[in-house]
Amino acid sequence: MGSPSTTPGCFGAFFRQQHRTDSRTTSAADLSRMKPTAVPVQSSHGLLEPCICHERVINHPFYPRHQEDLPAYHSIRTTFNADAKKTIVDEIAKHTDELMVIQSYLSDNPEINYQEHKAHDKLTSYLESKGFSVEKHFLLPTAWRATFVHGKGGRTFGFNSEMDALPGIGHACGHNLIAVCGIAAFMGVAKALVAHDIPGKVILLGTPAEEGGAGKVALLDKGGYEGIDACMMNHPGGHQAGAGRIAPTMAMQLIWVEYTGKTSHAASAPWDGINALDAATLAYASISAMRQQIKPTDRIHGIITNGGQAPNIIPEHTQMKFFARAVNVAALDELLKKILPIFDAAAKATGCQVKVWTESMQKDLNNVRPLAEEYAAAMGELFNIPVDLHFELESGGSTDFGNVTYAMPACHPMFGIDHDPARANHTPEFTARARTPGAHKEAMKAAAGMACVGMRFLGDKAFADDTKSSWKKAVEN
Repeated sequence: MGSPSTTPGCFGAFFRQQHRTDSRTTSAADLSRMKPTAVPVQSSHGLLEPCICHERVINHPFYPRHQEDLPAYHSIRTTFNADAKKTIVDEIAKHTDELMVIQSYLSDNPEINYQEHKAHDKLTSYLESKGFSVEKHFLLPTAWRATFVHGKGGRTFGFNSEMDALPGIGHACGHNLIAVCGIAAFMGVAKALVAHDIPGKVILLGTPAEEGGAGKVALLDKGGYEGIDACMMNHPGGHQAGAGRIAPTMAMQLIWVEYTGKTSHAASAPWDGINALDAATLAYASISAMRQQIKPTDRIHGIITNGGQAPNIIPEHTQMKFFARAVNVAALDELLKKILPIFDAAAKATGCQVKVWTESMQKDLNNVRPLAEEYAAAMGELFNIPVDLHFELESGGSTDFGNVTYAMPACHPMFGIDHDPARANHTPEFTARARTPGAHKEAMKAAAGMACVGMRFLGDKAFADDTKSSWKKAVEN
């Protein structure tokens, strides 16, 4: 039987689909005209493929909406506690070199999902050395939780540090950067809470197994996110440094199918056999035919993981693995109603027995608008980095953080790192780029932006209430 530990990282598809392969560069004149904006944008239509309009999201300086006729961030949202923001930036700067050493260590010692033992020990030891309370092996063998509290009462804001690598190509999705980005944001908020005497709690979760293991879903199911009022994480992407993006992803369901027939000699007595491969190929072909009748935003892709042992043996056992994706959970439920009966029908048509099982659904990424806009405002104000805001789906990827966004107000920005224009996440070239000082610098900027959002949530009740209200409406809809 196949194992979820061998599943390729689902979020990587997001970056590969969005990645542009041309070699255009940004001139000094282009950069001088750019001003950041938090104005949401969406494509001119709802189709994902084969339209090429999605390509414009990568090289942000070419967007007309980033030119000088648009308002600056500070005119869109009121600046909150500038002194606290300076405290955050200064605190992160103090630890930047140390965190560079840590992310390089993670890159040198990549560990696949649920095997992040070295990462667990390295990250928790560092936090303990800074005086933070850390719970090792938190609910899962390689998960952990760091907590800092100042004062009495107040709200709780959470961050996430992913740690797992991809099989064979290491940290090709930049989780070494995500790990230290979360730590930097956590330390920045902790420092600002004390320096400006704001009551509240900040939590950092070390979350294993994003790449095919749904580690955050497991932590959610075990109560790992209980008590957190809002949550964020940040992710490097295969686009240029100095540009950010916030966008939804797709809901995804992993489906395993196993057919059982009866073995026989394929030449001397084929009539005595029941061909499990016939059932698998019939199911595969039926799903392929059904694609004409599904919505253009739906996705179904699968493989036959076991098709038999030899051509002259009627296959007794076959196995298939499918991903089904849709724009949200409700749409995915409707798609599954069409897919699942096909497997039973193929079994009946061939006389086989069938077993179908699913693993935890990865829900769509529901970025709550106030957190997204505040992050865009902070990145523009602090670093003059434009952040594109998209609240309609334009991506084919999925992530286990989507489930977090259904459990509480949450947001999942992305930051660009220096890269080869022809390559993106889930490539060896990205592994090399993700460990560079330039990539680390962008991660620290992203951490500061997240920390500023966390500080506003903790220190501004009206903003926190607005965030919760917006999230509740979005989930209900």
